Amino acid sequence: MLPSQALLPTAVFALTALQALASDTLIAAVYEHAVILPDASEEPVSPSQALALMNKNMDVLEGAIREAAQQGAHIIVTPEDGIYGWRFTRESIYPYLEDIPDPVVNWIPCTDPSRFGPTPVQERLSCMARNNSIYVVANIGDKKPCDSSDPDCPRDGRYQYNTDVVFDPQGKLVARYHKYNLFVVESQFNYPKEPEAVTFETPFGKFGIFTCFDILFYEPAVVLVSKMQVDTVLFPTAWMNVLPFLTAVEFHSAWAMGMRVNVLAANTHNTSVAMTGSGIYAPAGARTYSYNMKTEDGHLLIAELDAHPRLSPASPPAVSWNSYALSVERFSQNDHEFTGIIFQDHFTFTELTKPGGNLTLCQKDLCCHLSYQMTEKRDDEVYVLGAFDDLHVIEGQYYLQICTLLKCPSTNLSTCGQPVETAQTKFEMFSLSGTFGTSYVFPEVLYSGVQLAPGEFEVLNDGRLINKEKTTKPVITVTLFGRWYERD
Repeated sequence: MLPSQALLPTAVFALTALQALASDTLIAAVYEHAVILPDASEEPVSPSQALALMNKNMDVLEGAIREAAQQGAHIIVTPEDGIYGWRFTRESIYPYLEDIPDPVVNWIPCTDPSRFGPTPVQERLSCMARNNSIYVVANIGDKKPCDSSDPDCPRDGRYQYNTDVVFDPQGKLVARYHKYNLFVVESQFNYPKEPEAVTFETPFGKFGIFTCFDILFYEPAVVLVSKMQVDTVLFPTAWMNVLPFLTAVEFHSAWAMGMRVNVLAANTHNTSVAMTGSGIYAPAGARTYSYNMKTEDGHLLIAELDAHPRLSPASPPAVSWNSYALSVERFSQNDHEFTGIIFQDHFTFTELTKPGGNLTLCQKDLCCHLSYQMTEKRDDEVYVLGAFDDLHVIEGQYYLQICTLLKCPSTNLSTCGQPVETAQTKFEMFSLSGTFGTSYVFPEVLYSGVQLAPGEFEVLNDGRLINKEKTTKPVITVTLFGRWYERD
């Protein structure tokens, strides 16, 4: 018998076993963690002090992981900065870092902890996964030495990376991702030389992973979904909410809908810097989510998802985002257009002066069409239609096209675009569309109290965002948030 023939039955058996283990659904968990932070200092602490703080946070995470496993979860995602926080300089974070090897080394830290030097954090995370038979996703720091032979080597002789790790139910390291799009305050970390597209296969679908600010950019976020065809995105984040469009729960759920993929978003919880908002999101809407600015408690979320959402009957069809808006004549244009500021971006606005009607508003190449009917037009609340078509340049540079129906904080039109969390006005109907130049558009509907509206709105094939029936709660925003990556 030839060697290849001898291996054939084994290969067939392995494939059959994997197919037998495959599932059409998965139970996912995310944990929003109120991180125990170190004292703010520019001076490095000792390695033992750093580990003591990290163990305090891992004590909390271990409890959440155990509870998730007991409830049948296959995977749990924990937040960015969830093990040591974010109060660091480049020097002061160093004692918290470990050398994280490439997963090709086939390593289970729980059973072989000293193989790559001192790795107590990876060992403990690996044991959490192994002892609870669950995939564990965590965010830690990686360090890699370099020298003068590398022209990009930092002066201190090392690279430091904001890093996500994944351990499988046996405790094996199966994924490592270095964050590519660092936020402006992350001076303690280095950029990887090239963006990484990290994926791994499981019995319940293909997973991809990236971190926080990455979600706003083409690489790696869009590459993983559009080119690598992942089923589920794992998303550790430390998201500071920015109303009216970049609140964690609304944007992350909208991104899942726009990209037609599952997203497991685990946020850190710290109300002093507006960090909250985690969820388990599917292409058809949020399965579960939490937004809590009132207490400092952590929160575990668990929900069932389709393992292969593109194949699910519940998955919405592909959308031609500008089809309707380009095919209809412009509605009436209000003569009282004015400019307002949202997150330092200059929007064009027009007021909804009547309880119902049709409006068109344009900025540059983007024209936004709105049909609406309020349940009641209130004298103490003002709503506007807004349009933005330009490069956003504050905490990063990215090109946006946005059509939005939004509530102003007061009847003074100069306040329009400023954050507002509550409203009284409900809508009998709304239909919002735009002449988008991009196919990457994310639909958001946000109710009073920063609540999502799962199942109460839909996007038609021609690009109209409409309500299915009268809104059950007052509306803060109805938005089509477009990202034109080619114009960055």
